[in-house]
Amino acid sequence: MVRVRRGARIVSAVVAAVLGASLAGCSSTGGKRAEDERAAKSAGGRAAVDTPRWTFAMVTHSGAGDSFWDIVQNGAKQAAAKDNIKFVYANDEEAARQSQLVQSYIDAKVDGLIVTLAKPDAMKDVVAKAEKAGIPVITVNSGSAESKAFGALSHIGQDETVAGEAVGEELNRRGRKKALCVLHEQGNVGHEQRCDGAKKSFKGELQKLYVEGTNMPDVQSSIESKLQADSAIDSVVTLGAPFAPTAVKAKEQAGSKAEIDTFDLNAQVAAGLQDGSLGFAVDQQPYLQGYQAVDLLWLYKYNSDVLGGGKPVLTGPQVITKKDAAALQEYTKRGTR
Repeated sequence: MVRVRRGARIVSAVVAAVLGASLAGCSSTGGKRAEDERAAKSAGGRAAVDTPRWTFAMVTHSGAGDSFWDIVQNGAKQAAAKDNIKFVYANDEEAARQSQLVQSYIDAKVDGLIVTLAKPDAMKDVVAKAEKAGIPVITVNSGSAESKAFGALSHIGQDETVAGEAVGEELNRRGRKKALCVLHEQGNVGHEQRCDGAKKSFKGELQKLYVEGTNMPDVQSSIESKLQADSAIDSVVTLGAPFAPTAVKAKEQAGSKAEIDTFDLNAQVAAGLQDGSLGFAVDQQPYLQGYQAVDLLWLYKYNSDVLGGGKPVLTGPQVITKKDAAALQEYTKRGTR
């Protein structure tokens, strides 16, 4: 996983190293065969096509250690092995550095780009540069409203406002009256849309709580303080699976009876749904986001196919409860849900 902390020059050097190492094996037939064999082995099967060995790069706004993006990458790698694609990945939670990473892949002349638009203003110009360079772009996860205007072929993910509305409706079904929506990344438009969507459909009162997502002790203490100060809060909604267990700890320390609910799914969330420490989760199927992005880029390169007709290709929302958790736990453990 590429992490960048200093200027565009270092970004370029890091990406060049990643691409150089990954493409060196393609300079001879033997190297390509070895690389293909490794990819096929990791995917559990051989490439299903004989199209050129194109290189697709994904650049996301993920911070370090976010299991959600591991699942996205698992999907992308599976599709890449099937489609004879060399897949490379980079990420930076700071928008300007994410943009620099995209620019470096443009400079390296990759064959396709997959990007997130969590902070669209910072990404608009570099997506336009990719289009001008003749590199097709697909957006995933965040930025569905901006994707088409920025020139992307398709957007794959969930409509965050619709997902938020699903949360509000589920809270209504559960008879909740006062909810706390915990935003762990300020400036992320998708997070705001989730909370605003929930507020729109929720018949009770919803408050926002901004926390520093890179500091879990701070997240816990902030939620705990809020619950201690307001005993009427009967539901806490976190916007990412890694934050749900932290919210559970905050609830316990505060002596609160609030239900903890979350966006996204992983093995720990599935276990929490089963044991009742979590009420429900909203799954946007990140594996599909990675898999479909690579597959659609391949289809575009091979056959000029585009999906969505200018509308997002939706992978969620799907509300997951205790009754669903047992069936999904096997898939969360293998990193595909």
